[in-house]
Amino acid sequence: MRNLFSVEGKVVLVTGGSRGIGEMIARGYVENGAKVYISSRKAEVCDRVAEELSEFGTCISLPFDLGGMAGIEGLAAAIAEREEKLHVLVNNAGATWGAPIDEFPESGWDKVVDLNTKSVFFLTQKLLPKLRAAATHEDPARVINIASVNGIEPPGLETYSYSTSKAGCIMLTRHLAKRLAPEHICVNAIAPGPFPSHMMAATLARAGDAIAKGNPRGRIGTPEDIAGVAIFLSSRASAYTTGTTVPCDGGSAEF
Repeated sequence: MRNLFSVEGKVVLVTGGSRGIGEMIARGYVENGAKVYISSRKAEVCDRVAEELSEFGTCISLPFDLGGMAGIEGLAAAIAEREEKLHVLVNNAGATWGAPIDEFPESGWDKVVDLNTKSVFFLTQKLLPKLRAAATHEDPARVINIASVNGIEPPGLETYSYSTSKAGCIMLTRHLAKRLAPEHICVNAIAPGPFPSHMMAATLARAGDAIAKGNPRGRIGTPEDIAGVAIFLSSRASAYTTGTTVPCDGGSAEF
């Protein structure tokens, strides 16, 4: 029963890893001994964050735009050039868009759904050879999709494509888990609630105190909260857990 939560020595890729929840998760892995690759659209920011996280362990920048197939294939190829195995893939890169229902544009639908759902499937697909190489009966490879509580309960905000894309991410997680379990690849999702992320910045600036006060835990999430769930889902402790979505929201699926 010792070392149930260890991720030491595992090779991990965190997309959207240069800020917000992705950076929180990446740092958790780095500080616990994993070799971590982070990817994001902006190369300068990705490089800077990887350098900062490297003070705590091993973190490598691989900047790509995952909004289209060229970036997805490019990132998968970059990992394949550097690693024989990939133990953990964290599909975190995401976007949101808000507009009144009568004005919501097609571009706000396509951008969000392409990145939040489509890229999750195709990056997982392209990295399957490396995940399969890492997978064993005793210690499966892991895919962790970052969904949202807004994919479980509809939000009050007019972010129609976001909530829909995250609900799709949750179903995709279940579908992939069923298909890949026989190959010793566990697929799970995390559904975060309010965290101090770039995506939540405007909402927290406007109503952060009220959100914290209305949360059953009386606060918003911390880096340790989200990193802890990700580490659990990557460790021996979760080797018999697949196809599930773990809310990380302080007990409230709506804010």
